Amino acid sequence: MKIAIMTSGGDSSGMNPAIKKFVEYSYEKGYEPYFIYNGLEGLIDGQIKKAEYKDVGGIIYRGGTIIRSSRSKRWFEKEYRKKAYENIKKENIDLLIILGGDGSFRALDIFYKEFKVPFMGIPASIDNDLPMNEYMIGVDTALNVIRCAIDDIRDTASSFNRAFVIETMGRECGYLALTSAVANGAEMCLIPEVKFNLENLKKRYLKEISEGRSYFISIVAEGLKITEKIKDWFEEEIGFEARATVLGHIQRGGSPTVLERLRAAEFIETALDNFEKTPNKIVTYYKDKFILRDLDEIVNSKYTLDERMLQLAKPLMGLN
Repeated sequence: MKIAIMTSGGDSSGMNPAIKKFVEYSYEKGYEPYFIYNGLEGLIDGQIKKAEYKDVGGIIYRGGTIIRSSRSKRWFEKEYRKKAYENIKKENIDLLIILGGDGSFRALDIFYKEFKVPFMGIPASIDNDLPMNEYMIGVDTALNVIRCAIDDIRDTASSFNRAFVIETMGRECGYLALTSAVANGAEMCLIPEVKFNLENLKKRYLKEISEGRSYFISIVAEGLKITEKIKDWFEEEIGFEARATVLGHIQRGGSPTVLERLRAAEFIETALDNFEKTPNKIVTYYKDKFILRDLDEIVNSKYTLDERMLQLAKPLMGLN
């Protein structure tokens, strides 16, 4: 049986450990592993090649994805999806494994409804915005990259009595900002999912300054598009010299953490252990266990943030 793996959409650390496990576990179970290079674009162009042990030697510590990824405009045209299907049939691929996020699974949904190619989906995105799922490959490494950046910024913030506004990635999802703010002791957390109250924050900050506070760490999600405005707000309303730092794509890179490597292997094993009896599923991680879910269930549901985390962060949003 021939099984092909591809990485789609934004890259994330942990993809390479997953790719390594895919090759090794496929051979262990008697399957033939194949790589699809360059994501959906590569699938359209037929960039499919049999994978060998040598291809994955020494990649477990590397961030990114050795088979590369892409975002494809051509995929939205049926003629190119048909071409992708023909490439799969030409190589006699029996199963397609996709590592990706919400957009990738929506692309997969269209593809499956048209051509019924058997698949297994594995969540991989630093955004962590997949419904009915609590962990996506890449999240832990991204959070640790952010942690290191905040620790470093805190050194200079405390030395110069400044406010630092740090922008995290995540598109319209505030997961990275929310988790990082709580985990790293920030004084402010602003995310798209919750209406914040700057007036309440101002009252609190001025009181804290009168009691000796000498610097501020503010975490702002990129989806709000207000990082510079919050920097100006600190200077104009709070009277603190402020700096804005956009962390950007460093959050996608870095050597995968121990948790990332373990979780990636578990996702792959779950997919390969189950696809023959229950194909066409998304492997999700929910309440400390792996659950196979229907693709329709995923694409037709809305992602929500953890209520416990939101409660912890309310004071950082001026909502206490």
